[in-house]
Amino acid sequence: MKKIDTAATQMVVGSGYPSPHDEPCRERKRLRLGDAAGLTQFGVNLLRLPPGVWSSQRHWHTAEDEFVYVLEGEVVLVSDAGEEVLRAGDCAGFKAGERDGHQLQNRADAEAVLLEIGTRNPGSDAVDYPDIDLAIPAGTRKFVHKDGTPYPPRQR
Repeated sequence: MKKIDTAATQMVVGSGYPSPHDEPCRERKRLRLGDAAGLTQFGVNLLRLPPGVWSSQRHWHTAEDEFVYVLEGEVVLVSDAGEEVLRAGDCAGFKAGERDGHQLQNRADAEAVLLEIGTRNPGSDAVDYPDIDLAIPAGTRKFVHKDGTPYPPRQR
């Protein structure tokens, strides 16, 4: 057994999305617990969404499953089916290959805390963002326009 020192675990703030698509996710905070444990087959994140912040742009994966469990607060799950409120104790899953773009938005006045778990299959996975001009081609982790033109490298 290996206890994870969460105090020493990397907190990632924001997103890697190119501008302006990063705007609603700039204050998102992810504690990469799976990385801290050395996991390679699936990822685990503790996600903190302050009020007004989104988990991601609406998206779906071709080869990676995703699962979220709400620990604290509430979020709105936005998908092709519409909107649904998820509160502490609620969970949702997104099967690889199902063309149902999804995201979580914190529209409440308090921070929401979630556990995210997902497959790691970067060699086969592609990501589609149905609402915006953004995609990740299979086998890469690079953002491109829908026509395949790469976005310029991000300035950090």
